[in-house]
Amino acid sequence: MKVVKILVHASTWFAPVLVPLVVWLLTNERELKRLSLQALVFHFVIWLLVSISYLFSFILIGIPFLIIFGLIGLIAPIVGIVRALQERRFDYPIIGSFIQ
Repeated sequence: MKVVKILVHASTWFAPVLVPLVVWLLTNERELKRLSLQALVFHFVIWLLVSISYLFSFILIGIPFLIIFGLIGLIAPIVGIVRALQERRFDYPIIGSFIQ
């Protein structure tokens, strides 16, 4: 289970939709279902926020948001991997409070 959690978090760099979706569909464990659904929604939301920020960066308003959302999209999965290695629970920022 620890390896699957690490894969779900690390999927942000190689298959942000495919891996969480496959894990969510194939597992029966409640914790893995919760984590994979959070990861899937997190990847989608971060992608959306970065895209919107990129569009607004042409008028300079979006540049700080682009940096912030990009960093969140990079740092949150790393924290998730570290917590998975320690076998501790991890909830993605903002998304974790909605998906239990």
